[in-house]
Amino acid sequence: METNEPLERTELTFLLGMAFQVVLSEFVSRLNAAGYADLRPMHGLVFQVLHGDGATSSELAEHLGVTKQAAGQILNDLEKRGYVERRPHPAGGRRKLVVLTPKATDHLAVAGRILHQLEAQLTKRLHEAGLEVPRAELAAIIRTLAGDSIPPLRPVW
Repeated sequence: METNEPLERTELTFLLGMAFQVVLSEFVSRLNAAGYADLRPMHGLVFQVLHGDGATSSELAEHLGVTKQAAGQILNDLEKRGYVERRPHPAGGRRKLVVLTPKATDHLAVAGRILHQLEAQLTKRLHEAGLEVPRAELAAIIRTLAGDSIPPLRPVW
């Protein structure tokens, strides 16, 4: 069936990128309105890595796919703003364990609520149009190309 929708003739990689971009943009706008304009999506990725037991700067760098120096700069900035703190590593030595502060965990709770609200609104609007969020299809694309090792979501620098 022929369609007049130009996006339906767009390359898959562009559609995936645009979908990610518009959803992320809406999410960031809502986070900014909730009082977190000082944070960027990359900070959320850092928080996801540190959530729970924390991590070293080197572990963060490996997970994000950046240099140790870049991870250190990100952590220095977040520490100055009160989102993370460095503690002695339980294994001892010179390593430091970086953990989230209550300010960061509060942000994660707000971000989680906003993300769930956004997804619920998107699901409702798609359902009204006779469509569904293509979660299974997106998961299948990832599994088809990545196999059993799910790749980490990394920032686009």
